[in-house]
Amino acid sequence: MSKESEMLEELKKIREILTPKPEPEPKKPKNLGEEFLQFIKKYKILGLASAFILGLAVNALIMSLAEDIITPIIGIFIPNFEDIQDIKAGPFGVGKFIAAVINFFIIAFILFLIIKYASKIGLD
Repeated sequence: MSKESEMLEELKKIREILTPKPEPEPKKPKNLGEEFLQFIKKYKILGLASAFILGLAVNALIMSLAEDIITPIIGIFIPNFEDIQDIKAGPFGVGKFIAAVINFFIIAFILFLIIKYASKIGLD
């Protein structure tokens, strides 16, 4: 065999190894229950549901931290801070909006700190 034919054979082997194999056809479900189980497995519904429920729990925790701990601390330094929600401009509840904006920034900062710490310890 010549060098060129040896190289050609090696390249054919490499191509065969690198060519992706076609995925087998998924088994057709026999009934609605089996089709439903395939759907749950394919889209990993249980993991998604678990993540959603955990997200709700984390949301409640962060909201409580912001409203019950951090906001009162701010109230110590800013007199009448709790009365900010009562501010009105005509029919508009401007104070509630201002309180929501402040709460948003508190929550965003808390999330920033949690994500920063989680990535530092390798949970990202």
